[in-house]
Amino acid sequence: MRYSWASLIAQSLRKHRGWKPAWATRPVKPHYDVIVVGGGGHGLATAYYLARNHGISRVAVLEKGWIGGGNVGRNTTIIRSNYLLDGNIPFYEWSLKLWEGLEQDLNYNAMVSQRGVLNLYHNDAQRDAAARRGNAMRFHGVDAELLDRDQVRRMAPFLDFDDARFPIAGGLLQPRGGTVRHDAVAWGYARAASALGVDVIQGCEVIGIERDAAGAATALETTRGRIGAGRIGLAVAGNSSRVAAMAGLRLPIESHVLQAFVSEGLKPVIPGVITFGAGHFYISQSDKGGLVFGGNLDGYNSYAQRGHMPTVEDVCESGMAMMPALGRARVLRSWGGIMDMSMDGSPIIDATPVPGLYLNAGWCYGGFKATPASGWCFAHLLATGASHEVACAYRLDRFATGALINEKGEGAQPNLH
Repeated sequence: MRYSWASLIAQSLRKHRGWKPAWATRPVKPHYDVIVVGGGGHGLATAYYLARNHGISRVAVLEKGWIGGGNVGRNTTIIRSNYLLDGNIPFYEWSLKLWEGLEQDLNYNAMVSQRGVLNLYHNDAQRDAAARRGNAMRFHGVDAELLDRDQVRRMAPFLDFDDARFPIAGGLLQPRGGTVRHDAVAWGYARAASALGVDVIQGCEVIGIERDAAGAATALETTRGRIGAGRIGLAVAGNSSRVAAMAGLRLPIESHVLQAFVSEGLKPVIPGVITFGAGHFYISQSDKGGLVFGGNLDGYNSYAQRGHMPTVEDVCESGMAMMPALGRARVLRSWGGIMDMSMDGSPIIDATPVPGLYLNAGWCYGGFKATPASGWCFAHLLATGASHEVACAYRLDRFATGALINEKGEGAQPNLH
């Protein structure tokens, strides 16, 4: 069923009794050309582009829980491409371009809202760093505007410009950045992939990876039985290390919990996304009026989707330092996502040393904004065996060769033995 004004009017006349499920529930086949493990945004996008771009429709997406129940539904919904390094800018800009046409492509309202992303700076050194990043963006054809204090004040007069400790000196604005409804992204990709013949299989946890005599990955042991595969792609975010270990792989990744928060609904106050330059804090306002914000990782390895109070206090302190009025809003709920933190803070989209097994992992803080390009490039890798041109720097062996993509040095901090 194609969504349109005509279908909406027709269903309203039928009291909305004719809507069909967004995606099909089909029997599990014994063998697929490609299996994508992980039914989050990256896994579903990969399956969709495998079918749409490469004509491979005998594809299964295995999700141990339900669609939208993992990190794709546990984030702060921000999209942007305001990066500094050559290895990152083309990839995230391609992702932002895909976001801009996503709703028409999927025939699904993902609530893409390009309201702008503003990164504040508070001193001369941060201003120079922001100018350098903005220039790097413009060299790649990406929109960027360096704003002074007065320009930021006109845009966001509610910020604290007079704090002697953290005075706001200006900001770097990417007007095309913004937010997207996170769970709608998962539902839209699942619906579009299913329409192209992809099997979206929920409640199917992988418990083992079967390898043949030559060491190649050939099948998965799951809670719903054995499923054979020509190629297997792992897109399981914070569980990457655990699943890869089933094939004997040890990844340069640590899993950490990252909390996010939503306030009570308020009248429109924040025009776009704003990030604090004197601490790790970012905030936007949802269409329902809630302030959506977050900050740093909790700082210890964890597979739990919940956090602890010291981080809550740290996030709220940063928010109050940037926007004192935030202290009058009540927090309604919080949640945690399991971040797969790579050692250099940048992702991995590459074949593994195990033949037939491919990896999409290490997204750190940037997983949601990368969803379309991640799926596009991972599908290209699974279909052709070669890296896509905008993701060629995201190699697994860069940690051995030293070709790191150290954007901010915000990867994990491992205790090496």
